Amino acid sequence: MKKVGLFFGSFNPIHIGHLVIAEYMVEFTPLEQIWFVVSPRNPLKKKETLLNETHRIQMVRLAIEYDNRFKASSIEFKMPRPSYTINTLSLLNEKHPNIDFSLILGLDNVATFHKWKNYEQLLKHYKIYVYPRIYSAEEPSVLAKHPSIVITEAPIVELSSTFIRNAIHEGKTIKHMVPPQVGDYIRDMHFYKKVELPEDS
Repeated sequence: MKKVGLFFGSFNPIHIGHLVIAEYMVEFTPLEQIWFVVSPRNPLKKKETLLNETHRIQMVRLAIEYDNRFKASSIEFKMPRPSYTINTLSLLNEKHPNIDFSLILGLDNVATFHKWKNYEQLLKHYKIYVYPRIYSAEEPSVLAKHPSIVITEAPIVELSSTFIRNAIHEGKTIKHMVPPQVGDYIRDMHFYKKVELPEDS
């Protein structure tokens, strides 16, 4: 079975840090392809704090368009919200029964993984590849030693979408922080010029 890693995120916008992690996972783990699963807008958040998902997935597509190791997924766009990872995986398995899916998470998410819906089922049925982070709100839990969790040595790139949005808001260049075609799209669409800047990564 083909092994695919699922990299969930808002990608608001996608940046080189995301791509470094994805490339590490596809080159240094058994994963053969990485799917960027773009999260839909949370209806509880103010509209101006997050670009519409159609723009965010378009930026992902632009970032990876020439690399068949990567794929953009909009599967959560038409799912009930809030979307839960366990439900997304169930739908993906139904649509792609011949693919072996795994999750890709930051180390900080391992600390709170026990709060995820049906996390025991996720651990039972899926491999979870974890990339390191310098800053974490909590120390990794005992789950970090679970046999389904693989702590990798992926490069640490502490570049966040929040930083990029702030930089654009302040009139700074982001030329080498995002793929050129993504930078062009952001510039042409005048994104992040005058928006509220929520914390995320």
